[in-house]
Amino acid sequence: MTSRSVHTAPWWARVRAEIAPHRRATAVGMILTVPWAWWVSGPGWSTAALLVAAIAAVPLYVIDLRTHRLPDVISLPMTGAVAVLLATAGLASGDLQALWRSMLGGAALGAAYLLLHVVNPSGLGFGDVKLALPLGMVTAWFGWPVLWGTAVLPFLIGGVVGLALIVTGRATRKTAIAFGPFMLAGAAVALTAARVLA
Repeated sequence: MTSRSVHTAPWWARVRAEIAPHRRATAVGMILTVPWAWWVSGPGWSTAALLVAAIAAVPLYVIDLRTHRLPDVISLPMTGAVAVLLATAGLASGDLQALWRSMLGGAALGAAYLLLHVVNPSGLGFGDVKLALPLGMVTAWFGWPVLWGTAVLPFLIGGVVGLALIVTGRATRKTAIAFGPFMLAGAAVALTAARVLA
């Protein structure tokens, strides 16, 4: 598929084209991630939103890890779907506090990442900023501590991994490392901890 045909192709065809080179890793990730998302959510009113986020997160994780890209064709629909599903969950359950917290959390995490991107655009891409929105919405639904964990853990995990790579000679201080996987891992750890400690 040429670059021109990619842009004019239907959405699902563009998603398939992004995932195709990473099909095996994505399939394995789905097998692990979908049951995890179901378990983390309870299940409950937020199950659909968390499932959609988890399903989209798998190819985003793999693609960013391998190519340092977070394709809009996956991340933007993920954001819209998560927002709609959480709004539906909040209205259906009557938990408007969780809904308000979710929307505020997404905006706050997105704004924080935008600020970091403006300060150091070479260190944090705009794709990371866009990914922060749905991660903030999903994790804030489960409480402010989960959002805080999602905000802090990626930098801790990324720092440890980066240091390990430098120490072992597999990277230098100037080596570019994709941050999206750390964002997704941090959110996963925060959500898992909240479920275990609930």
